[in-house]
Amino acid sequence: MRIVTVDHLTKIYGHRFNRVGALNDLSFHIDAGEFVGIMGPSGAGKSTLLNIIASIDTPTTGSVWVGGVDLTQLNDAALAKYRREQVGFIFQELNLLSDLTVATNITLPLTFVPPVPSDIDARLAHVADLLDLTGLLARYPTELSLGQRQRVAAARALITQPALILADEPTGSLDSMAATELLSYLTKLNLEEDRTIMMVTHDAFTASFCNRIIFIRDGAYFAEVTRSGSRQAFFDQIIDMEATINGGGKRRETPRVD
Repeated sequence: MRIVTVDHLTKIYGHRFNRVGALNDLSFHIDAGEFVGIMGPSGAGKSTLLNIIASIDTPTTGSVWVGGVDLTQLNDAALAKYRREQVGFIFQELNLLSDLTVATNITLPLTFVPPVPSDIDARLAHVADLLDLTGLLARYPTELSLGQRQRVAAARALITQPALILADEPTGSLDSMAATELLSYLTKLNLEEDRTIMMVTHDAFTASFCNRIIFIRDGAYFAEVTRSGSRQAFFDQIIDMEATINGGGKRRETPRVD
């Protein structure tokens, strides 16, 4: 089943003589259960793409389909409902509320519009168990490590049971140990919960946890690589493609990731 279809997407900022193209006739798709990374040089249009799929921004031309619905045809009320129910967001900026407990931070998205789901406690217990947060639910964000706070943000994204999880540089502010831990949890969500994840990242190590990487350059589709063997082999493929997209050819030596 196809979850995301990006069809000839173009985004231009500015007017007349001061026009800047962020996306240029970009097309690709993501199937249900995939863990897809979006990579490319700085300024390639990665964040613009994520913002359009999140319905935070709108395209100049083209369309984005999520779960069989063309986002460009939805009104403001329908887009707000889409953001609440169909998409979960994991961003580098956690946006946790420091005066609320971990449990309340996680369940907050379910309380914005009544009625509150009758299974809210069961949902909380489930995502807390998945992300190893059960023993932290009564604590406050300031009492947690950065890695634990990022897992709380991930749980908040999952609590609405979205069709698609969007992650924007989720490991950008984490040290290597906390980043590896978070990525392992995301992999678990993808494999065991069959969650569809689209992650924007500039980091090859982070990308190696995905099962497919789409590379864009100058706002257009450039290439993609799909994992078919070990994570180390996939990491090497990503490094090689990064070198190619930056005009440097293949890199002969890469660090170990296993």
